[in-house]
Amino acid sequence: MSETPIKEPSMFDLPEWTGAPVEAPSPESRERFAGVRFQPVGKVYHYRADGFDRLKVGDWVIVDTVRGKQMGQVATVAPPKDRTLQMKRIERPATGRDMAMRHFHENRELEAMIACRAESAALRLPIKIVKAEYSFDGQTLTFLFSSDQEDRVETGELREIISRLYRARIEFRQISPREVAKIIGGMGACGIENRCCSRFLTEFSPISIKHAKEQGLSLNPHDITGMCGRLRCCLVYEYEMYVTAKRSLPKLKAIVGTPFGPGKVLEHLTLRDSVRVLVGEGDLARDQIVHREQIVPLEELKRLQDKAISGTCDKHEGGGCDCGKKGAPAAAATPAAPSRSEAERKRGQELQRGMEARQGARERGDAPGQRPQRPESRDPRRGPTPASTAADDAARIERIARRNQQRDARRAQQREGPAGPPAEASAPPDSGPADIPAPSEQTRPAQQDRPARRPLARRKPTDTP
Repeated sequence: MSETPIKEPSMFDLPEWTGAPVEAPSPESRERFAGVRFQPVGKVYHYRADGFDRLKVGDWVIVDTVRGKQMGQVATVAPPKDRTLQMKRIERPATGRDMAMRHFHENRELEAMIACRAESAALRLPIKIVKAEYSFDGQTLTFLFSSDQEDRVETGELREIISRLYRARIEFRQISPREVAKIIGGMGACGIENRCCSRFLTEFSPISIKHAKEQGLSLNPHDITGMCGRLRCCLVYEYEMYVTAKRSLPKLKAIVGTPFGPGKVLEHLTLRDSVRVLVGEGDLARDQIVHREQIVPLEELKRLQDKAISGTCDKHEGGGCDCGKKGAPAAAATPAAPSRSEAERKRGQELQRGMEARQGARERGDAPGQRPQRPESRDPRRGPTPASTAADDAARIERIARRNQQRDARRAQQREGPAGPPAEASAPPDSGPADIPAPSEQTRPAQQDRPARRPLARRKPTDTP
């Protein structure tokens, strides 16, 4: 009886090649996640990996994306920071057939890129074809290009020509100069062999000229721009450290105390946690490097002393502080006295109001002892002010004439002195009603440099009508 020969297993019988599921998902398995990357140094997208307990970093998987099914490599198995986001599930691990198709499409990508560059040059389009990418199933061919023009470049004619050469859906996508430098690779502007974006940068952070100013770097474009023509990505590496360190250092041009004497801050030495201080004046001035622990903030101490003497805080001016930071409880019971500057300010305001009141009284011709009357409020709800009649105008003109006569009589008496006749200082017999008092001589100083004005002669009434 002959024995049946045992067939040795071949690589084509393995599940990785035949496409059979390597491991059936278990409904009782614990919750798992996997970060998948579609480019060698690309962004990581998280998927649910429930049921794939043997999944590890470096394995290839098939997932569903907005561009259809794609094959990516597992970059991490750690859960994401935000688990509340809706994440798709990994369909299956990649098989040997999937890997063979991937290599086949990668070999055709270089040929497609060269053909597209030739057609673009023939059409004289202002674009640069950087890379060609096939989808997982080979149904979509995407060309990545860059352009120096700010306006949108029309690629419709080029798409029609390429679609005749390749039986696939043709797409064109414009990328930024940073992404172009990442795809091409090469030496960095600082001399490093491989650029940072091609080695480990998965995302590009927003960078501005503020990052260079905060670190005290030269603003020469040649020194702060990279091979892509944009600001270097390394400007953001130490930016947070510089910002945090400067919070504990005094500001520039601030007066501080040092072991060498008081001085002015000239420069921040952030990496040494020190500052450069100008100590002395004139020919004796010199620069000294002082550590942060040896600095005494003189300006802040002076402000604190002034605040303690005044008994008030910055948030409650005028002695109305109730924040409880005055120190002793007795001081809280007793109202704080206003500071000297506050008292001087109030006294100046009172003097100003008095001067304005006296000036207004002189303009209106009121007596010095009489309180000036406030003008009537013109409330729009009361309606318009009634117009004055002819009798009111005549009475007002007569009062003004009597006041002028009284003023001229007082000036004449002041010029003649005490020996002058007292009759001129008195008011004329028809000086008007008694409700208009004559102003005193104390508030009307003598004006010797002004010539005397002759009193107005009253016109005698005539018998003729």
